[in-house]
Amino acid sequence: MAYIKRIMIIALLILGSATILKAEDGHALWLRSNSRVKVSISCPVRSSIIDIAIDELRKGWLGKENMVFKLNLNKNPAIKGDGFQLEESAISAQTELGLLYGAYELLRRQYLNLPQRKFISNPSYSRRILNHWDNLDGSVERGYAGGSIFWGEKENGLSITEQDKEKWSAYARANASIGINGAVLNNVNASAKILSKPYLEKVSAIAQRLRPYGIKTYLSVNFSSPVLIGKLKKADPLDPQVQQWWKDKVKEIYALIPDFGGFLVKANSEGQPGPQDYGRTHVDGANMMADALAPFNGIVMWRAFVYNPSPEDRTKQAYKEFLPLDGAFRKNVILQVKNGPLDFQPREPFSPLFGAMSKTPVMPEFQITQEYLGGSRQLVFLSTLWEECLNSDTYKNGKGSTVAACTDGSLSKTDFTAIAGVANIGNDVNWTGHTFAQANWYAFGRLAWNNKLESKVIAAEWIKQTFLDKKERKTDANFVKTTQRIMMESRGAAVDYMMPLGLHHIFAEGHHYGPAPWFSNDKIRADWTSVYYHKADTAGIGFDRTRRGSGAVDQYHEPLSSTFNNLSSCPEMYLLWFHHVPWSYRLKNGNDLWTELCIRYDHGVQAVRSFQKDWDRMNGAIDSERFAEVQSKLRTQSRDAQIWKDACLLYFQQFSKREIPFEIERPVHNLGTLKELTKSKDYH
Repeated sequence: MAYIKRIMIIALLILGSATILKAEDGHALWLRSNSRVKVSISCPVRSSIIDIAIDELRKGWLGKENMVFKLNLNKNPAIKGDGFQLEESAISAQTELGLLYGAYELLRRQYLNLPQRKFISNPSYSRRILNHWDNLDGSVERGYAGGSIFWGEKENGLSITEQDKEKWSAYARANASIGINGAVLNNVNASAKILSKPYLEKVSAIAQRLRPYGIKTYLSVNFSSPVLIGKLKKADPLDPQVQQWWKDKVKEIYALIPDFGGFLVKANSEGQPGPQDYGRTHVDGANMMADALAPFNGIVMWRAFVYNPSPEDRTKQAYKEFLPLDGAFRKNVILQVKNGPLDFQPREPFSPLFGAMSKTPVMPEFQITQEYLGGSRQLVFLSTLWEECLNSDTYKNGKGSTVAACTDGSLSKTDFTAIAGVANIGNDVNWTGHTFAQANWYAFGRLAWNNKLESKVIAAEWIKQTFLDKKERKTDANFVKTTQRIMMESRGAAVDYMMPLGLHHIFAEGHHYGPAPWFSNDKIRADWTSVYYHKADTAGIGFDRTRRGSGAVDQYHEPLSSTFNNLSSCPEMYLLWFHHVPWSYRLKNGNDLWTELCIRYDHGVQAVRSFQKDWDRMNGAIDSERFAEVQSKLRTQSRDAQIWKDACLLYFQQFSKREIPFEIERPVHNLGTLKELTKSKDYH
């Protein structure tokens, strides 16, 4: 018996070792390659950036063994900015960063077994920036992956450890590998303390770790900083003392951080201070900061996310506020515009500002963190949302004036272009809380570099780099195909089980995780409630933004304006965004609105359940640790999709007075129970 026990113990140890060897925690992201194939790299110049490019190629080389490979800096009019030319035995670029980006592209192509051909790759946007909504106390607004990687509670968040430095370098490396070249280190709801000397010194230390990977640092600033930390009596942008304060502060910043990128500003929005507090305009505020930054080639990213308490349709306010200011901003100011006119909804039409501003550059702001799409609990691949926005035609200069073309310099020449993504990164081991949330970070970088990439291509790239066997570079083709399908269908499924057919912003108060179409509160602004947006009654449902309603359709160019205005021509995915539609209205498939709404909600639930089944079938195809994590979160997502469906259908049924179609699965919750559940801290 003792002999048998010893054999069993040995067997268990062997199995345990195998499990440990196979398990992965996701910290390596998509950068898991580690090769022993030898290569000789030559470059006529050396620098910290070049050294990283050489080191990356040596560590990850999967091409011909003992090959002599060249990195060349030369002028080529076909190469723009930090672009590069890739050849069989060389990378050519005009900048050192171009060589680094070329090295990562070559390694990606080798890892994916793509054909090695000669081609030039230029970035779609010159500035490709992550916005971190990190607070100085270490918390992250709308963050779902642990605390801030930059700030923390210890010593007021100012202490720096070797572990911090290593993390910042790993963060910078991941960004550089997908072409991201900028990071705003703090929340747009900014604390003025970020501009005080102790915090600027820490920003300088962070910048030192990001700089070798080509990442510029930016800061969100509080417009009232001259008052809050400068001891001035006001922050009026036309006051000479205030102007001088900003000039002195900018000079101080550049003395510490010579390659500082500039400021991100949220002003006169959601209670944040701004120039309107002094009877001034956004132009006055932005230009004051731009003048301070201009001698150092810094920029101002002025957010267009503004809305005031008003009976006016909230989605119209940014357009009405900024269009009259077109052409008045300094050339180093760019307007940062959210993809839609409301607020990062699972689906909304593109912001009309993209097609409206003709003399002022605008930059898209996408949300990588899943504030309105399930946090780090739900698998939702956001690349399809961003691709939908970028490919939307504004008709600004006629057909073909896509959001991408309006923002990347294709339609009009600008001094610089930019794109921003609100980061989903935190201190969790896997960086993003959910393994598949890494794909959204990856996708943002890839689309920022090439805004014509297809989401299905990005998904396949990420899957193979994230899950391929390190040594063999092999994986189950069925796993890739199945996982790609799940990713490509995930956002559509989320829209269906949350807010189909153009419904929007019917979330629970505050946390934005679960449903609360019933939410109403006379003590707060109407546009912070759900009933403001869906306007359900016995006649129908939806927000009338036609010419008979709020008139928001006329902020779009023709023929879009008329297309959206007409109930029969309005795309059904935006139907309830632009129209208050009778419950009995017949859609193109013959279903009445109520029936189709029920079917869409049920389809979303069934889609998530199919994701569960398909993922469970993949057991054994990848490491057990990440498989189990995703499996568990899909169970949560399936549960919460059911809650969304039941809450919305049972609530709206009170107005439609119609039966839920018998061919779909019945609700499994009571409405009263759901109202209490979505308030619970345990739920969100």
